[in-house]
Amino acid sequence: MNLLSFCRRLLSPSSVPDFEATEARAEQGDAGAQFGLGQKYSSGETPDSPQAAEWYRKAAEQGHAPAQYNLGLMYANGHGVPRDDAEALLWIRKAAESGDAGAQHNLGGRCHRASFRERKPDASECRIEAYKWLFLASVQGYKGSAAACEQVTLVMTSAELAEGNHRAASFVGPKAENGNGR
Repeated sequence: MNLLSFCRRLLSPSSVPDFEATEARAEQGDAGAQFGLGQKYSSGETPDSPQAAEWYRKAAEQGHAPAQYNLGLMYANGHGVPRDDAEALLWIRKAAESGDAGAQHNLGGRCHRASFRERKPDASECRIEAYKWLFLASVQGYKGSAAACEQVTLVMTSAELAEGNHRAASFVGPKAENGNGR
């Protein structure tokens, strides 16, 4: 198949998602469809960040990890919602705990940065958590996580590293539902 044929097939009406059907499924509570609408509104020809945030929130409240992460990023950057670091952290943490590698990487980076602002006992806890989240993201192959994890280990004690490895090994990711892990 040549490139022109491929492009025609890709853009044919039969392969363009049916927006109305997606919207109907989203209105009926389908978290995947809600997430899809969030993506559409956040990156469409004319982005509508408040509408994207609304759809992400609906999916996020049902435990949809990518929607939780995207909603967290919207709060972190003040896109479509007021900028709110506490709310951002809440949603990013939920996504990380659900196994989203991007959220794990983001949370690990946040913990690592926090380790430089905290007093000794709290800084140690931040380094351990940073290591855990970055390690978990790196196991999933998330770009840059292995290097970031290595950076964190440079400032960790052997006891902190042992605890970080213990926490990573003890992490219980998302329970498989319908065979897709989400």
